[in-house]
Amino acid sequence: MAHLAEPAAEAGKAAEAANAADRSAPRGPERRGRGRTLRSRFNPAYLFVAPALLLAAVFIVWPIIQSGWMSLHDWTIGDDSHKWLGFGNYTELFHDSRFWNSLKVTLVYAVFVVVGQVAIGLALAQWLRRTTWYTMLLRSAFFFPTIASLAVTGIVWKFLLDPQVGLVDGWLGKLGFHAQAWLQDTHLALPALIAVGIWKNFGFSMIVLLAGVQGVSKELLEAATLDGAGAVARFRHVTLPALRPAILFCVVIGTVNALQLFDLTYVMTDGGPLFHTESIVMYLYQRGFVDFRLGYASAIAWVLFLIIIAVSVVQLRMLRYRDDD
Repeated sequence: MAHLAEPAAEAGKAAEAANAADRSAPRGPERRGRGRTLRSRFNPAYLFVAPALLLAAVFIVWPIIQSGWMSLHDWTIGDDSHKWLGFGNYTELFHDSRFWNSLKVTLVYAVFVVVGQVAIGLALAQWLRRTTWYTMLLRSAFFFPTIASLAVTGIVWKFLLDPQVGLVDGWLGKLGFHAQAWLQDTHLALPALIAVGIWKNFGFSMIVLLAGVQGVSKELLEAATLDGAGAVARFRHVTLPALRPAILFCVVIGTVNALQLFDLTYVMTDGGPLFHTESIVMYLYQRGFVDFRLGYASAIAWVLFLIIIAVSVVQLRMLRYRDDD
């Protein structure tokens, strides 16, 4: 009888397993519940974001891809042949002395403007950290140049720096200095452009750093004071470390903006004298929309794009490194 009982027991176990599987299978209402769960996971906010994503794809992503394709061709306006060059435009670019000159001008401008605007912004943020009626007035006055367009700023400063009728030479003449051709002198044009760039942008750094200064822990400052630290020591050992993220934010944003210099130099100097203020973007404009070499201009744009990406990554890694410290 034992040899008959074992197959019967195995058949019973198989039947129980089949019943368990049948019980675990989703029933009609349960299936409908899962469908409702999937529908509930769909966020209607996607419908509101979709038009913006579509516009970004059409007007940002697609032009970037197309410019990369154009940079590999001899793509000239009026010539439909679009001859394939591979990296020919890039090879020509790296042997182009005018490109290297524009790169040097852009880097010099970026370094001095970023350092100047952050240093002045930090000093003003520390000075105007207390909220009173006159600090509010001064903050507004210092921030005002930031909201003015670069084209308007360039026109105003071109008039102010004019050696014949400009106010700057008029004031310097009263102090006994000779009039200077600020924008026509090869030694003065770029420094004048840098000074205007700093004046235009330090208000932005001031506002960002002011928010950081006002967020510094008062308990830490009071503890440092009780330990005998002076104003300079408190600023160096308490305020400045707390402002490190805000400072590097200003540096990254300022660098990206400075590397795209175009409006100021186009309005104030037109790249002169003798290309001493010609930036990369202005050289790109000359090649693309004056010489109509769109393929070559696209190669310049991609090199500038890679430079901006590289500089931003280095600065962000510096921020992470400092935070890890």
